[in-house]
Amino acid sequence: QVRLVESGGGLVQAGGSLRLSCAASGTSGIIFSINAMGWYRQAPGKQRELVAAISSGGTTNYADSVKGRFTISRVNAKNTVYLQMTSLKPEDTAVYYCNAEGVVTDTDLRKRDYWGQGTQVTVSS
Repeated sequence: QVRLVESGGGLVQAGGSLRLSCAASGTSGIIFSINAMGWYRQAPGKQRELVAAISSGGTTNYADSVKGRFTISRVNAKNTVYLQMTSLKPEDTAVYYCNAEGVVTDTDLRKRDYWGQGTQVTVSS
């Protein structure tokens, strides 16, 4: 099993910035590799959507709505992914979830996907 722990959410005024962090750790073993890590968000009454993702090689993918404002980065050695959010807008308000895709550990060699518990981001106008 793998646990994803998110931090960095909160309340910010429109135009402000926040930085989200997500660290993956094995609860019963060591993580060998993670294919991709990403951030999704879900606003009330809406479906969960991809915000940004980054591969183990550093290739990034962003939702059109956040391009130019958000930056995703990753430290593979720490199994950690970050999301730097700038120029925040009220429509960015949502619960942000961290995702780790294709995780392999020493106790489970099958690629599995994991989700964090979510962190609330609220942008006031």
